Amino acid sequence: MVNILINSTNRLLVSVTILVLSCPVGAYAAEQVVLGGGDKPWWYWPLILFIFCFGLGILAVMAGVGGGVLYVPLVSGFFPFHIDFVRGVGLMVALAGALAAGPGLLRRNLANLRLALPVALIASTFSIIGAMLGLYLSALNPDIIQVCLGATIVGIAALLIFSKNSEKPIVTNQDAISHALGLGGVYWDEGARENVEWKTHRTVLGFFMFILIGLVAGMFGLGAGWANVPVLNLMMGAPLKISVATSKFLLSITDTSAAWIYMNRGCVIPLIGVPSIVGLMLGSLLGVRLLAIAKPKMIRYFVIVVLLFAGLKAMDKGLGLGLLG
Repeated sequence: MVNILINSTNRLLVSVTILVLSCPVGAYAAEQVVLGGGDKPWWYWPLILFIFCFGLGILAVMAGVGGGVLYVPLVSGFFPFHIDFVRGVGLMVALAGALAAGPGLLRRNLANLRLALPVALIASTFSIIGAMLGLYLSALNPDIIQVCLGATIVGIAALLIFSKNSEKPIVTNQDAISHALGLGGVYWDEGARENVEWKTHRTVLGFFMFILIGLVAGMFGLGAGWANVPVLNLMMGAPLKISVATSKFLLSITDTSAAWIYMNRGCVIPLIGVPSIVGLMLGSLLGVRLLAIAKPKMIRYFVIVVLLFAGLKAMDKGLGLGLLG
């Protein structure tokens, strides 16, 4: 079954790439509105976006956060794009990274299917609802989305500041639902050179949290890695490696569901999507190389400061205060 899922994930990655490159022709008019303003040539903003996303990809890897959570607030705050287009591409950015990492995580038995599938069903269902709600609110008044996005980003920054991951949480009593679903297993810890047995608890509370995660991911196009890992690790008791790997695999399901809503509404434009995805993925490759010589803790603090600024700027923009430029 794992091999079938790996092959399906690879095919889905190719399909997503083709879809981004060949989004509805009707979006051409939107490209002119979004990208053709002023005296700039058509390639100006895609080039700037590629360079910006290349740097973003480096930062995301070294700070240990997903590219989507940085992409949406920063691009919506500093680029002249409508928030709907940014949110649509933000989901595609998170989805591309998840699909690229998914097969390798499945082969190494780190992404746990028994843990991923029930929470993926919950999160993906509510990500669709979140995407529809976000587009509805944006149609009423885009400033509402900007303010809510800003508040959410500030909350994520606070979560990154105060949450402390646990390498191997101790779960003494596995609840009945977790036991019935078989939410546990064994994985090989390469660092410790030993097999690690694990199980989960607080299943009902964890499932409820994934309802909220799905809504936020779909509404703002942020992906959900920033929330998946703390819930799986700190709340449900899965080991950190299992939580990170399963979270990455989860994104390939959750973000796909919400992304279709944005694509169906013509909110994924190739001239924004292609430079964003290519830039972030190339930046991630360089980030992996730099990770060995960098100080991740300092970079993580820098990213938290950037998120706080981006969140406050989004709120400032939505409220029309003009305090942050």
